[in-house]
Formats: sequence, C-alpha cells, structure tokens
Amino acid sequence: MNLYQHQDFFVIKAKENGVHVIGLTRGTDTRFHHTEKLDKGEVMLAQFTEHTSAIKVRGKAVILTRHGVVDTSE
Repeated sequence: MNLYQHQDFFVIKAKENGVHVIGLTRGTDTRFHHTEKLDKGEVMLAQFTEHTSAIKVRGKAVILTRHGVVDTSE
C-alpha cells in the first residue's frame, strides 16, 4: 500500500482566471515538477505525495484543508 494513499486531500478553487498551481519536488533540490492553470470557478483536488512536498498557488483562490480555509486575496 502506498504511504500517501490515505493522506488528506485539499481543495483549490480559483476566484479569477489564470490561477497557477505549482507542485514542488521532494529531496535535496526543490524544483518545479508540475503546473496547472485554473480559470475562475475551476476546482482542483490535490494531495502531497512521495514526489510532491509543497504546492505554490499564484493568483486569487480559496484553499480548503482540514486545518482551515486560506483565501489568497486577503
């Protein structure tokens, strides 16, 4: 069974066109490994994996996690 199979998901909902969601790698060199572009109203479900250690969100969005809600426009 994959260690990350039961990890929590988080939700990113774009509040404007052109919101960028960027996945960053694990390991000694942190690099961009995946990007998505969301338009207003689009929703992305994501989770951290063995390859992804961080997510960067650029633009106005709402991010929902089990720890709370973050609104990037505030």
